[in-house]
Amino acid sequence: MNLLSRMNLKMMTNSNKTLIIITGPTAVGKTTASIEIAKKFNTEIVSADARQFYKELSIGTAAPTVEEQSAVKHHFVKHLSIKDYCNAWIYENEAMNLIEGLFETKDHVVLTGGSGLYIDAIRKGIDLIPDVTPKTRKKVKNLYRMEGLPGIRTTLKKTDPEYYQKVDLANPNRIMRAIEVYMETGQKLSEFHAKKTIKKRNFKIKTIILNRPRQELFDRINQRTVEMIKQGFVEEAWSLFKHRHYNALNTLGYKELFAFFSNKYSLSLAIEKIKTNTRRYAKRQLTWFKKYDDAYWLHPDEKEKITNIVVPAD
Repeated sequence: MNLLSRMNLKMMTNSNKTLIIITGPTAVGKTTASIEIAKKFNTEIVSADARQFYKELSIGTAAPTVEEQSAVKHHFVKHLSIKDYCNAWIYENEAMNLIEGLFETKDHVVLTGGSGLYIDAIRKGIDLIPDVTPKTRKKVKNLYRMEGLPGIRTTLKKTDPEYYQKVDLANPNRIMRAIEVYMETGQKLSEFHAKKTIKKRNFKIKTIILNRPRQELFDRINQRTVEMIKQGFVEEAWSLFKHRHYNALNTLGYKELFAFFSNKYSLSLAIEKIKTNTRRYAKRQLTWFKKYDDAYWLHPDEKEKITNIVVPAD
């Protein structure tokens, strides 16, 4: 059998395979639901939560516990160091290779996480955006260090007003990335996004977005923050304080505790800011997921409905 015939056979075979995407805002209950669904379909879980990629981060990212990972095999959890570089394009290529490999023995694979860009990378694909030189990256970092978040926001608004309108303006990494691309190529990041082609996948995709009533979700966020502190989140963050210059640590929860360590906040204020900023993050996630017009919105307790969506009852 020649290569083309083998590729066609694989396409035909995988057309009967289903990727089950379980996403939703932070603290909604994705981990528990994904494990139950993975068990139901005798399969494995691929993470699409960029914060959980790093082995040094556990409590602050609500990474699956040892027990949870023992219950169902997880991929792309704690597989990187905070010193490693990763982006959505790298993730797409590595995750797609893994998913295709799992489909050789599994009819279903579960993809779960709350990082919308990484979920998009699997649903539709990511076009390769040119990387930047260390010189350009250093220049943009210096801009951020000198002028702070307001300064890089102003720069982005001037260089790429289209991207400015849709980017998370509380996320300096996303803002700096857009400025880097513009400085390096002379093209706007929004222009790269606009010409993106949707890649065809040779398997079915069922996207389930888990959600809860707003107050119920916010109460869970607040309670989870309290539990993280009890579990040793402050101590975990302190152990990483000396590494705070790495991009992986410029993230929710750790940033607020680093500010406490730098005597900018009291501990109680840092904890309240974690709660507030996590609630805001959840809102932004929900806004992102609303663009998935083929998705099913369910409460995490509706496990039977999820099963019926994946395998419709006769």
